[in-house]
Amino acid sequence: MLPSDAVATSPDVDTALSDLQTHLSLIFARTRTLWKESAARIDPELQVGGYKLLTFIERAETANAHELAERFEMDKSVISRQVRMLEELGLIESRPDVRDGRLRVLTATPSACAALAELRRDHASRLRTVVAELTPDEIHVASKVFRLLAEV
Repeated sequence: MLPSDAVATSPDVDTALSDLQTHLSLIFARTRTLWKESAARIDPELQVGGYKLLTFIERAETANAHELAERFEMDKSVISRQVRMLEELGLIESRPDVRDGRLRVLTATPSACAALAELRRDHASRLRTVVAELTPDEIHVASKVFRLLAEV
């Protein structure tokens, strides 16, 4: 393996990194569009921020506003508004925390879980189509790259 400074000065690596940055920007833009489309499929009034909170709550099974504020680096007032909207849309339920009555435990409703499961199936189908020409080893390498980028 080459030292990192040797890799950083290679013109081939610089070109490859520039290409990677370009494609990452395109992926981020596509992701934002996909979030908007997904939120609208669940409910036309659901905002992207609320969609992201909902998916986190559903995957975690429970959450509270403090956890959401930390996880998404959002102001508690923004979280509060989004949680209220999710409750009004019937996508989450709130109950007092048995350990700390000041906190509210948030859970996704069964209808929200069903809608998110359907979206995940659709997203998985799209992804399967996109990577159909790749070998399992290539998919593992791509996954490793994304994991490493997520850890930066």
